[in-house]
Amino acid sequence: MSVEEVQIQIKRVRRGAKPVPLPAYSTAGSAGMDLTADLDGEVVIAPLERALIPTGIAVALPAGFEAQIRPRSGLALNEGITLINSPGTIDSDYRGEIQVILVNLGKQPVVIRPGQRMAQMVVQRVCRAHWQEVRELPSSKRQEGGFGHTDEESK
Repeated sequence: MSVEEVQIQIKRVRRGAKPVPLPAYSTAGSAGMDLTADLDGEVVIAPLERALIPTGIAVALPAGFEAQIRPRSGLALNEGITLINSPGTIDSDYRGEIQVILVNLGKQPVVIRPGQRMAQMVVQRVCRAHWQEVRELPSSKRQEGGFGHTDEESK
């Protein structure tokens, strides 16, 4: 089975002495590309605090695509770092720098260093919804069951 590929334009927004690497897949089976922190110095995120971390890149996604910004599982498990708005969405018409809102849910301060991999980006197709207002929705087996409803069925 082959994987669909899409060409995406990318621009470095800063040209520092040591530019951060472009987003890249770590393995052949990776769904997300690692995003790195484009920082001049370290940023310390105290417990329950958040920080806006720049990536140093901007992209031009084709129409019909979005980029989802997601946490890195190792940082989440080992440091308690996640994204406050996970997944973050980069729309196809956004041309500004991609920045990541990290939050520290751990008990200790966490240091984000220049060039550190701190999030991942997944490129996805999107569709547009068109609403059709009706008086009644078609019935389903589940109906209005939610918030644990399927857990009760398995007992």
